[in-house]
Parts: sequence; structure tokens; C-alpha cells
Amino acid sequence: MKQTKKRRTGLLAAAVFWLAVWQAAAMAIGQEVFLVSPIQAAGTLMELLPQADFWQRVGFSAGHILLGFALGVVVSVLLAAAAERWAWVDTLLAPVIQLVKATPVASFIILALVWVSGRSLSILISFLMVLPVLYSAVRTGIESADVQLLEMAQVFHLPLARRVKAIWLQAFRQGCSVALGICWKSGVAAEVIGLPDGSIGDALYRAKITLSTGELFAWTFVIILLSAGFEKLFLALLDKAVARVLGEDVAKND
Repeated sequence: MKQTKKRRTGLLAAAVFWLAVWQAAAMAIGQEVFLVSPIQAAGTLMELLPQADFWQRVGFSAGHILLGFALGVVVSVLLAAAAERWAWVDTLLAPVIQLVKATPVASFIILALVWVSGRSLSILISFLMVLPVLYSAVRTGIESADVQLLEMAQVFHLPLARRVKAIWLQAFRQGCSVALGICWKSGVAAEVIGLPDGSIGDALYRAKITLSTGELFAWTFVIILLSAGFEKLFLALLDKAVARVLGEDVAKND
């Protein structure tokens, strides 16, 4: 408990330090077009918050990006399970997964614009960026499982939910944490290039061409908050769902 409190205090102090550096740099440059201060960026964000357009953009981008993430979770888990069951599936998917990992996000976005509309682009890109991360995480979790632990779980008829939590869940959880950050970055990047009306990416692009640096920083801060917030929310819901299933399983076995 003391270590957690100490770590939080340290993180807060570090955040204050870097905000002070940012403020000092903005004052030294003295040109808002190049760098606004954190106070100005926060003020711009406060001006955006009451606007209906702000929340419409947040809803549009969050809905599309999280849909891509959800599709990535489902497909990656199914493919990883199939690859574990049949070796030829793993062999077949290996070059595709490696290709998705190695190809720059910008290349995928530009190529995808040939096949899908700008409004659907962030869904596809988020899905593609999440797929190799979670596929690899699930495969790693399955492959690194202790054989003796699996045999023990089978001998003692350990419920499926308990097996998942004890053996595979941690790797999947870590993969989701990484994948959520990646899908927000890539999804917004897709919107900046595809420019769907009413998206956060469109707002970023408009702020850039009009030299509204305050809005640029404000929207960037919003993206960071959304990414971190949805990550914590998803992981908390995942833990709660697993705990609930485990509780039901224990009740049934009792």
C-alpha cells in the first residue's frame, strides 16, 4: 500500500515537472503558433467541452475505433485457438501476421482507402493493428503454459474459467493493454488521412491547416485521455467478468 502511494506521488511529481518544462519552453519561444502553454491548451479544451460538436466527434471516433478493437479481439482469439489446434493454420497465418506487423500504418491507410470509405477506414485500420498483437499474445499465453499445470487442472477437473485465468488470461490481458493504445493511435491516424466528417482526426487536420495550435494540443490531450480511460475501463470490466464467472463456477461445484 505504501509503495503504491509512493509510486503515485512520484508519478504526480514527474507530471508536474514536465508541465513546468512545457510552460517554460512556451514562454521562451513566445509564439503560440509554434507552441502553446499547458494553461492555454487546457483553456482551449475547456472551450471545446460544452460544444455539441466536440462530443459528436468523440462519439464517432470512439465508436469506430472500439468496434475495430472488438473485431480484432474476437478474430485474433479464434485464429489463435485454431492455430493451436491445427499446425497448418499457424503456418498459413505466419506470413500474414508478419506482413501486418512490418507494414507501416500509413501504407495500410492509403491502400485501404482504395477499398473502403473514409468513414469506415478507422474500423479497418484499428482491426488490422490489433490483430497481430492479440494473436501473438494469445499464442504466447498458450505456448508458455506449464504442461504439468495443464495436466493438474485436468486431473482435478478445474473449471474452464479458472484454467483460463490461471494459465492464459495474463498474456491476453497484457496484449489488450498494448492493443488498445495502438488501435487509438492508428485509428486517429486513419481519420487524419481519410478525413471523415465529424471525427477527431478531421478536427486535428482542421486545427493544423488553420494553425490553431491550441486546438491541436487540446485534441491530442483528448485522444490520450480516451486511450488511457478506455484501457483502464476495459481491463477492469475484463477482471470483473472473469471474477464473476469464477464465482459462478465455484458455486456450481459446491
